[in-house]
Amino acid sequence: MRANLAVQYAGAALAWGASFLFIKIGLEGLSFTQVVLWRLIFGAVTLGAVLGITRTRLPRELATWAHLSVLAVTQCLLPWLLFSWAELSIGSGLASIYNATTPLMTMLVALAFLPGERLTDAKLFGLLLGFSGVVVVLAPWQSGIVGSVPAQLACLGATASYGVALVYLRRFVLPRGVGTSTIAFMQVSIAAVALLVATPWVASTPMHLTPAIVLSMVGLGAVGTGLAFVWNTNVVRGWGPTAASTVTYLTPVVGVVLGAVALEEHIAWNQPLGALAVVAGIVVTQRSTRGADKGVAAAPP
Repeated sequence: MRANLAVQYAGAALAWGASFLFIKIGLEGLSFTQVVLWRLIFGAVTLGAVLGITRTRLPRELATWAHLSVLAVTQCLLPWLLFSWAELSIGSGLASIYNATTPLMTMLVALAFLPGERLTDAKLFGLLLGFSGVVVVLAPWQSGIVGSVPAQLACLGATASYGVALVYLRRFVLPRGVGTSTIAFMQVSIAAVALLVATPWVASTPMHLTPAIVLSMVGLGAVGTGLAFVWNTNVVRGWGPTAASTVTYLTPVVGVVLGAVALEEHIAWNQPLGALAVVAGIVVTQRSTRGADKGVAAAPP
C-alpha cells in the first residue's frame, strides 16, 4: 500500500511539474486561451470518468454550486489563463518556480481573512524569506528584464488567485461536506463551460495542431488536471496532509529540469537560488501552523 502511494506521490509531482512544459509546447500552435480551454475539457472528462466509476453524486444545493463557481474562477480560469499568457514571454521552468509561491500566498490570504490565524514571528520570518526568494528570481538588477516583468507578475497574480481559492475552499466549501473529487470535477467543469461559451470571442483563432501539441494538451488536462488530483487526494488520505503537501517542493524542480532538457531553456544562477529561498520560506510557515496544511494539499497547483 505504501509503495502504491509513493508511486502516486511521484506521479503527482511529475504531472504538476510537467504541466508548465505542456503549456509551453501547446503555445506553439494554440493561443493561450485555447491551451486553457483544452486543459479544462480534458480535465473535466477525466474527473467525470472518475466520479462515474465511483458512482459519486453531485450536490444539489444551489449554494454549493455558487461556491464552486467562485472556485472555478479563482482556482482554474484566472490562474491558468495568467500562467498560459505568461509563458508566451518566459520559460516553463521559471513559471514553475513562481508556482511554488502558492503556499506563501495562501498564508497571506489566510492571515487577512481567516478568523484565528495569527501572524507569529515564525510565520513572518517564513513569509519574508519566501518573498526574498521571489525577488532573487525576479532579478531586478539585471539589464533587459523589463520585457519579462509583466509575465513574471502575472505568475504571482496566478498564485495569489490560488491563495484566495484555497482559503475560500477551506472557509466556505469544505465545511459543507463536499468530497474532494467532486470539488475538483465541478470547478473544472464549470470553468470549462464558461470558457466554451466565451470561445467565439476569446479562443476562435486558427489552431495549428501537431502530435506533440495534442499529446501535451492530453497530458496537461487528463493527467495534470485530472489524474494527478486523484493521486494527491489518495496520498493525503494515506500519509496525511503534511506529508502530501511536500509535493510543492518537487514541482519546481521537475519543471526546471524538464524545461532545460526538453526545451533547452537557460537556467540563470539566481533562479534555483531564489527557488530554494521560496521553499525554505514554505517549510518555515508550514511548520508554524497546522491549519495551512489542509489548504495546501486540498487542490492541485
